[in-house]
Amino acid sequence: MQFPAPLIPATLIRRYKRFLADVALPSGEIVTVHCANPGSMIGLAAPDAPVWLSRSDNPKRKLVYSWELVEVDLGSGPELVGINTTNPNALAAEAIAAGRIPELLGYGSVRREVKYGKNSRVDFLLEEPGRPPCYVEVKNVHLMRQKALAEFPDAVTKRGAKHLVELADMVATGARAVMLFLVQIASAERFALARDIDPTYGVQFDLARVQGVEALARRCRLTRARIEIAEAVAIID
Repeated sequence: MQFPAPLIPATLIRRYKRFLADVALPSGEIVTVHCANPGSMIGLAAPDAPVWLSRSDNPKRKLVYSWELVEVDLGSGPELVGINTTNPNALAAEAIAAGRIPELLGYGSVRREVKYGKNSRVDFLLEEPGRPPCYVEVKNVHLMRQKALAEFPDAVTKRGAKHLVELADMVATGARAVMLFLVQIASAERFALARDIDPTYGVQFDLARVQGVEALARRCRLTRARIEIAEAVAIID
């Protein structure tokens, strides 16, 4: 996924109300930017952190800038972390189309935001004649409390737990269901659930896997110009 224009450097002042952050631009101007991240962003929102912003030309937008990347040291030295939770779906779509996720190869039709379950929409529905349909739910991962260990979630996610139940229901009908965790931290080598943060999600994840829901985790390569899905990382209990 290429950013459509060069990102703009800034310095974080504070993040607040979940979706807002104040930053200082290189000119010294202080602006409020959109933070597309509903989580707690543990370890990623310290004042004075270097951040990078995208700029929208949409005249209807109230906030011109969006926060995309932050540079932090999570144990392996300073590195870029993607905090925009709307990007993983675009990353997954690009990777699926290019055949870069072997577990999701062999489907001729890829549809996005398809209604299923109880008032839900699955991120991707993969279909191919003669094969069971494959429901794919994508989650953004940007939590790292131990060197090289990525975790999800970074806050309680009732919606995420609901998705696990509904994916298991799809498996019960004969479909295939996959949880795809995209880690926007290049230094990640392993992935685990943050069960201390959301015990309920952990329980539902275990139940879903027993019922046949698959889980995949892949890390991303990040630069100030692009983000792309890279290697698989091991999922540990």
